[in-house]
Amino acid sequence: MKPKYSFFSNAKYALDGILAMLKYEVAFRIELAIIIPAAIISFFLRLSLLEHLFLLFSLFLILIVEALNSSIEACVDLFTSKWHEKAKIAKDCASAAVFFSVIFAILVYISFVFKSFGIFFI
Repeated sequence: MKPKYSFFSNAKYALDGILAMLKYEVAFRIELAIIIPAAIISFFLRLSLLEHLFLLFSLFLILIVEALNSSIEACVDLFTSKWHEKAKIAKDCASAAVFFSVIFAILVYISFVFKSFGIFFI
């Protein structure tokens, strides 16, 4: 039987997930160490509220996708400890999603930095 929904229990599960990622995922710690200063620096850019929100979304998207990547890797590792082509594909695809989110955030960040200083691509 499924346990009854509890906001505080579910929030604790989310915090436990964050703590697990901080403890076990080096990539998450590295991304966090880059994203926090980047987010702080972004507040010194001359951008509208909507632009700031979009920029912060692109940075948080990296953390969101990294959390999904970590959960996929944990599930694959739970299922098999042996090398398997399908396990490799699952892990590589999840890693590619993180890569795409990082590229997206870099492009957004650079675009807004240039815009803030009056430099336009077109």
